Amino acid sequence: MDLRQLRYFIALTEYRSFVRAAEAMGITQPAFSRAIQGLEQTFGCSLIDRASKALHPTPEGLVVLQHARRLVQGAAQLSTEVLQMTKLDAGELHFGSGPALAVRLVPDALQHFIEAHPGIRTSLLVDNAERLGQALRREQIEFFVDDIRPFEADPNFHTEPLNPRPGLFFCRPGHPLLAKDSLSTNDLFAYPLASALLAPGVRKRLANLSGRNDFTPHLQTEHLAVLRSVVLASDAIGTASEESVADDLSSGRLVRLHWRNLPPGLEVLSVRCGVVSRSGYRLSPAARAMIETLIGLDQRTSPREQPPRTAPRAGHSPR
Repeated sequence: MDLRQLRYFIALTEYRSFVRAAEAMGITQPAFSRAIQGLEQTFGCSLIDRASKALHPTPEGLVVLQHARRLVQGAAQLSTEVLQMTKLDAGELHFGSGPALAVRLVPDALQHFIEAHPGIRTSLLVDNAERLGQALRREQIEFFVDDIRPFEADPNFHTEPLNPRPGLFFCRPGHPLLAKDSLSTNDLFAYPLASALLAPGVRKRLANLSGRNDFTPHLQTEHLAVLRSVVLASDAIGTASEESVADDLSSGRLVRLHWRNLPPGLEVLSVRCGVVSRSGYRLSPAARAMIETLIGLDQRTSPREQPPRTAPRAGHSPR
């Protein structure tokens, strides 16, 4: 038994004629008759009352007809849904992003994706890497983009690198530190620090520079708008990705800070970004299309490098 035979049987019950049903299905009458006979052999009974001029289905034929219609309809629906997903005309996409990439790369990718695939319903989770990893394990999202370092050694995850996102320290214009000609890390620890979630290695290096056993920022938040507002309204020093505060730096609303004795690798606070997905799991067409969009935009437009401002310069008073 196959779907072809079931379709032929449905046609026979509708046309009540082997000749007309065969014509409607586009095959010869002998081939059509053999298909119906084959179906009857499969069930071991007659499905059509051939003694009746109207070719009524037998009681067994009525049962087969009922199931045949559901099976043929279900097969057509299955084919349609898969085709729609393959063509990205319908379906859903659930993915995640860290705050740094949610500033520019992810919104740009979403804009391109929505324009190209308006039938896809998209859900974006913005959170830190730890909670994004948990959401991925629970299959709440298909992938996320963030710092890949915590996941590179885990065989349960597959990582694909993107351009790293450099970080920096910054403050508001008029901050007391800007009146100094040169800044050391001692100056850094004289004021509250507001940051996104710092990796333990970064915290340890900051602590070593201050002669402490450990160092925890006064404020840690993944909400960059909150972090930015706190820095603008206080003497707190902020640290975040350069990409996330690029517009504020270029307009002068925030000022980059440089520390003369801070190791370059730490001053950059570079985040090694990438795409994180589950190993051994096949991504949906929508997820693959979004990842391709993210990678394409990332390769085309790497994070903007913001040169140090000349007026006011970090470490000098604004004029």
